[in-house]
Amino acid sequence: MKNLIALALVLFTMVSFAQSKLPNVTLKSLDGKSVNLASYNNKSKPVIISFWATWCGPCVKELKAINEVYDKWQKELGVELVAVSIDDARTKNRVRSLVNGSGWKYTILMDDNHELKRAMNVANVPYTVIVQNGKIVYSHSNYTPGIENDIYNKVKSLVK
Repeated sequence: MKNLIALALVLFTMVSFAQSKLPNVTLKSLDGKSVNLASYNNKSKPVIISFWATWCGPCVKELKAINEVYDKWQKELGVELVAVSIDDARTKNRVRSLVNGSGWKYTILMDDNHELKRAMNVANVPYTVIVQNGKIVYSHSNYTPGIENDIYNKVKSLVK
């Protein structure tokens, strides 16, 4: 019973202090530009931030599934997706070829030292959040087929 109470307190504390905004962390895009993630807090349209890695099969599946409907989402909802790669020095050279081979039109950012991942307490990938008007309004981790429909429905409800 004591263990259950302790676990409940830990979970409550984690939820209470969960990240509510994107932190002030600057990452590099594939073309070498610096992008401060906190700048997405100022967007009125929803922004999807997806943490992924080349070695993570579920991550690639999720981004490929979203890619199939991304053009429609952009036209209909004006949403932007930012894919944050957590590939480190050993695997980061695979990112560009995977992105180009997949035809992804997302903004790709490199978090190879895991600064953003740590700042947002991301434990596992894929991890996806939706940010609007400076607030994280949705998050999920892991991938299940069809999750892109849940993301679409959430973004659609935010745009209305």
